[in-house]
Amino acid sequence: MPADGREITALTSEVLKELSAVDSGPCLSLFQPTHRRHPENQEDPIRFRNLLKELEASLHQKYPAAESKELLEPFQALAQDADFWNHALEGLAVLGAPGFFRALRFSQPVDQLVVVADSFHTKPLRRFLQTADRYHVLSLSLHGIRLFEGNRRTLDEVDMSKRVPDSIGESSAEASADGDGGGAGMPLRHGLGGKGAEADNEADRYFRAVDRAVLEHYSRPSGLPLILAALPEHHHRFHEVSQNPFLIADGIRLNPESLSADKLREHAWQVVEPQYQARLETLHGEFEQAKARGTGSDVLAEVAEAAAAGRVATLMVEAGREIAGRLDVATGRIEKAELGAPDVDDMLDDLGELVTKMGGTVLVVPAERMELPTGLAATYRY
Repeated sequence: MPADGREITALTSEVLKELSAVDSGPCLSLFQPTHRRHPENQEDPIRFRNLLKELEASLHQKYPAAESKELLEPFQALAQDADFWNHALEGLAVLGAPGFFRALRFSQPVDQLVVVADSFHTKPLRRFLQTADRYHVLSLSLHGIRLFEGNRRTLDEVDMSKRVPDSIGESSAEASADGDGGGAGMPLRHGLGGKGAEADNEADRYFRAVDRAVLEHYSRPSGLPLILAALPEHHHRFHEVSQNPFLIADGIRLNPESLSADKLREHAWQVVEPQYQARLETLHGEFEQAKARGTGSDVLAEVAEAAAAGRVATLMVEAGREIAGRLDVATGRIEKAELGAPDVDDMLDDLGELVTKMGGTVLVVPAERMELPTGLAATYRY
């Protein structure tokens, strides 16, 4: 964390819950696409400062200059933080409220947007966090493992816990230390130099240790599907010993050490895309059936009223669509207004937050993946 106390963190589901819990406005939300490399990243802080001017103009419509100045101070400090801008990813979200400030970097582009409202604008964050098109790739060999997290556009390496064995040698040494050496006082061989059952057992121990650690520290907390990238001969053995319910049957049957990150992403998306599209089609089919029965709707006013009553089980919203206005979360009443005005947000965003709080599921869908004529589709519990 920088010396001035500003918190710069990664986007997680816990952070999203923290944002949703902030109930003292005004809440300032700023989104912008950013760049990892020079010279493109030189324009990012300039664009950020221009967006700050928009935030300030919106604030001044309702709030005193002194209050606006205090709210914008951490934003202004971030604009001057050269180290922050030199380590950007593809997307940036900066969110502030009285006594609260977060800067979130993530490896997915976002549309440029500033909002001043009673709650934070979180739809782009929900889209990034949803498991519909995200996945883990486990790059596995006897010499080491690497874990990646990605979607159809990006793939980034995960900084793995030290509790994950990084080679068969480390796994064997730990097994020996724990008394699991395969025989009284018999050390395990590092590498698969042995033959037959001994070598097979050593590989199994290694794969089990990797499987347990990945499940505990990554798969179970995230809920993301896991794709195995390994030589063909390692796939069968790893799947035999794995207890990870998130492990996909299909995988990448190539030497992962010979693949660039971009090639690994391409192969991984070929595995994930059919499942992703199938899930969207299933949800859309369920919506059409529900709509025909009167237990679903794509009319904003109807869905908002149902969401306030806790009736919405699943809500799909279009990623790039914005419907500016105010949503009364107690009654579901909607009021259209201009987005630049204070206390006005995207009602699709507010609706998604309300459905989540009521225990429903929200899916942010790219327009190119599914047509949602009104920007939303909801299936009701009853």
